[in-house]
Amino acid sequence: MLYQRSSALFQDAQKYIPGGVNSPVRAFKSVGGTPIFIKKAEGAYIHDEDGRAYVDYINSWGPMILGHTHPDVLNATVEQMKKGFSFGTPTELETEIAQLITSVVPNVDMVRMVNSGTEACMSAIRLARGYTGRDKIVKFEGCYHGHSDSFLIKAGSGAATFGNPNSPGVTQGTAKDTLLAEYNNLDAVQELFAQNTDEIAAIIVEPIAGNMGCILPNDGFLQGLRDICDTNGTLLIFDEVMTGFRQAMGGSQERLNINADIVTFGKVIGGGFPVGAFAARAEIMNHLAPLGPVYQAGTLSGNPIAMRAGLTTLNLINNDREIFSRIDNATEILATEISKIFKEKGIANHINRLGSMMSVFFTEQNSITNFTDVTKCNHEIFNKFFHHLLTNEIYIAPSGYETWFISDAIKDTEINKTLDAVRSFEF
Repeated sequence: MLYQRSSALFQDAQKYIPGGVNSPVRAFKSVGGTPIFIKKAEGAYIHDEDGRAYVDYINSWGPMILGHTHPDVLNATVEQMKKGFSFGTPTELETEIAQLITSVVPNVDMVRMVNSGTEACMSAIRLARGYTGRDKIVKFEGCYHGHSDSFLIKAGSGAATFGNPNSPGVTQGTAKDTLLAEYNNLDAVQELFAQNTDEIAAIIVEPIAGNMGCILPNDGFLQGLRDICDTNGTLLIFDEVMTGFRQAMGGSQERLNINADIVTFGKVIGGGFPVGAFAARAEIMNHLAPLGPVYQAGTLSGNPIAMRAGLTTLNLINNDREIFSRIDNATEILATEISKIFKEKGIANHINRLGSMMSVFFTEQNSITNFTDVTKCNHEIFNKFFHHLLTNEIYIAPSGYETWFISDAIKDTEINKTLDAVRSFEF
């Protein structure tokens, strides 16, 4: 049995942890089978409790852009730990990382550090509402901005409509202030603004979606959102928890040349530690306490260990901008060659890719541009593909609705191992 110890650990975990996991997708419910338990990681590989090493294409769902346990980040973090774990007071590190972020990210003057992407997006929405004096927000079906109540909303009837709660515990009162539209559908957004004149505080969007698989914005979509916001006095929020410091040093704003009003960060910004942030122009950020009336606080916000790991990671990337071309090139090779192999095998597929993010969809469709398109893909084939790769020591996200994240540790050896595994896949 390949996963004997992982299976035993999962049985134990289910006695004490709901579903045996602390984040639902880890439970393998989408793909079936038993999740593998990881013991350690280094470079391009994660190692399970049964002693097997896997080429890692989730990289902790995005943060490990340098690969696992990069020695510079590790050494800096250990040195910081010797000075103390948490102070609950200001530190110079917080200013240093904020200075770096504002120097490389377009259209932001100030940063507030938090502890997760969920907290960053939740706080950004509150700030947008406080700044505009409006209550409603627009989000897009298939985009995930964390598990705050305002974001756990599903579609109602019609193409653009009021949302309904999609989780018990989310009230109808909260849901009524979240309006839902189809990703890449500007007409749906225009309709919402026509129905809710002067009521919408913000549009929040993943500029490159990563939570329904990698979905790219159509030409003109993000600029159209920018124009709608400008016309209506609404703030545009880019959720760059996945894309920040991964698509470019300045994130999707830089790569796609579209400025948002508020930007949220996570993943890479913490170098593998639990860190999030939101940033905006000073006129917006000045509405935050203690300067303004919009309250947000956190005991562990700006934790010195997390700040040191994040700052070291960002400095390494900033001082070696070629990392983006390297990981883009590795991802392009993977996408191109996997698609070619499947074509030769007669397996219908479509691969979306931008930068170091990609998704393999098993489908006859010529394009995948929104959540509905993804639901129409053949997830049975994906599930078999996932387990085939796992057996061949390649680890991708255990869901057809997720994204591959390529790190700088992925080199020719790992790419060739991956392509060999793909060649042996039969359905």
